[in-house]
Amino acid sequence: MLVGRYEIIRELGGGGFAITFLAKDYLQPSQPLCVVKQLRPERTEPRIVEFFETEATVLEKLGKYSQIPQLLAHFRENNNLYIVQEFIEGHDLKAEIIPGKQLSESYVIKLLQDVLEVLSFVHNQQVIHRDIKPENLMRRHQDGKIFLIDFGAVKELGTLIVNVQGKVTSSVIVGTPGYMPNEQKNAKPIFASDIYALGVMLIQALTGVSAVDFEEDAKTGEILWRHQARVSKHLANVLTKMVRRHYSLRYANATEVLQDISKKLSPPPTRPQQSVNWSRRRVIQTVGLMGASFSLAIVVEKFFLNNSARRKALPSNSSIPANNIPVPSPNETPALSTKSVNTKELALKTFQFKVMKVDKQGNITTISPGQAIYFIEDLGNGNTLEMVEIPGGQFLMGSPVGEKQRNTNEGPQHPMTIKVFFMGKFTVTQEQYQAVMGINPSYFQGANRPVEQVSWNDAVKFCQKLSLMTNKNYRLPSEAEWEYACRAGTTTPFYFGETITTEITNYNGGYTYGSAPPGENRQETMDVGSLPANAFGLYEMHGNVWEWCQDKYHNDYRGMPANGSAWVSGNNNPCLLRGGSWLTQSSVCRSSARLDGGNSDVAFYDFGFRVVCTPG
Repeated sequence: MLVGRYEIIRELGGGGFAITFLAKDYLQPSQPLCVVKQLRPERTEPRIVEFFETEATVLEKLGKYSQIPQLLAHFRENNNLYIVQEFIEGHDLKAEIIPGKQLSESYVIKLLQDVLEVLSFVHNQQVIHRDIKPENLMRRHQDGKIFLIDFGAVKELGTLIVNVQGKVTSSVIVGTPGYMPNEQKNAKPIFASDIYALGVMLIQALTGVSAVDFEEDAKTGEILWRHQARVSKHLANVLTKMVRRHYSLRYANATEVLQDISKKLSPPPTRPQQSVNWSRRRVIQTVGLMGASFSLAIVVEKFFLNNSARRKALPSNSSIPANNIPVPSPNETPALSTKSVNTKELALKTFQFKVMKVDKQGNITTISPGQAIYFIEDLGNGNTLEMVEIPGGQFLMGSPVGEKQRNTNEGPQHPMTIKVFFMGKFTVTQEQYQAVMGINPSYFQGANRPVEQVSWNDAVKFCQKLSLMTNKNYRLPSEAEWEYACRAGTTTPFYFGETITTEITNYNGGYTYGSAPPGENRQETMDVGSLPANAFGLYEMHGNVWEWCQDKYHNDYRGMPANGSAWVSGNNNPCLLRGGSWLTQSSVCRSSARLDGGNSDVAFYDFGFRVVCTPG
């Protein structure tokens, strides 16, 4: 316990001169988590303390910007110096920018713009960061925003040299090999040094080559990289100028880069949309399955089409080009089919599975049998889609106030009524996406892995084409349907219980939840069906990939429809994702956790989806 207020929870990282801890602030019960940095100079000489106070003032000023952690306190105790900052729940970009993996141009453009906006504020405050690299950029899980952390001045404070005369010098080189230009290696950093480091990081993202492994021109010393990435001429020119060997040939500061890219680089183009009037259709009420097949036959008869009618509506899969499917905006709902079917042609089946429960330490306590009803959708060429019946009912949506690592956007908790629907047993796989759309955009290739790098628009277009192929009502789940299906009758943070482990979920196992131990960090997707199902027979509702919902993102649930339908109001609101992914920490995988997914054309390699089929 530091100064009777900050209780150290665990070490987050550090080196010989500074250690970073996650701590709990007992005087801030509403936001108890914070980050404590312990700086350990060899001697707490007066000039060091003076430097500490000066840099703390700078950090306090910078922390007023919304995407720089706020300075909460600074103090001295037991000859150590401490800085307390806001805790950002998210992951650093080392989890996204991985050596050997090439990221898209649209990703790099968006990241360039996001970082420059923060760095422009920093430079306008006459501050040089001095250590721009993936580890010092955090993506907040709540909304995907980029935060700039770990300013070089803090490192310098920990490494000040005290010579035998007691004089303090600050000529220590601060930075990371591969990201430092020559002037910074000579302990003379300038604003253009930050620009160089950012450019190196973005080239690393495009090429998959580590920063320390870049080739250089033998004569000029310039970085050679264009042959290793397919990139537009405009972006290539911007990045090349950012990493020029001599600072006089680079952009002078972040504002100058921003001004240049606003002329040269437009945001990633959205997919063409056709203007179309989509009508919201009345969803037919159905009764649950009461031990006999009569009520199920009523549901089925409303939305299955017999084979002859299907042949008239759709001669072949190839007759529906993906590019000709109009994409509704996130505040529009596609029209649904109301054609009936001869129930004799329906091949309903049941399947068995195992449902696991864990204790607070993540140990499996029970394994019980489960059974669910499903049907198989034929996608052609041997490809199928399994759709599981989700019985209607009521539940409390959102998280209770006392749930660990709860966000305010998960409340207020409220009752919700859900009607019967069918949901994909798995997230849509690459094989299924290829069968319907004719392409596979995924970064982690594998037929049975979930399709990723798909935007909301992509997911809606898939549903539209699948609906035309089958004459059934396929769409994305509403957010209420998704949480109801994920919980499967449970009220705990996860459908397994009070915690999860990487034995039963694919997430970044370096982060723990509750009393469970750390686990594996796979750093990639897994085949669907690899991990246990919930009580409804749905697999990987926690982790693996985020899943798009129909709804637009809202900051809380005030004003949300109570009938389970999608909440699509708010023209400028972003789209919404659920479930967490292989990339995220454990708390984001909770049944109630929500993510602002950005615009409808945003796609990352942990964004996927699963489909819903409803009565028409």
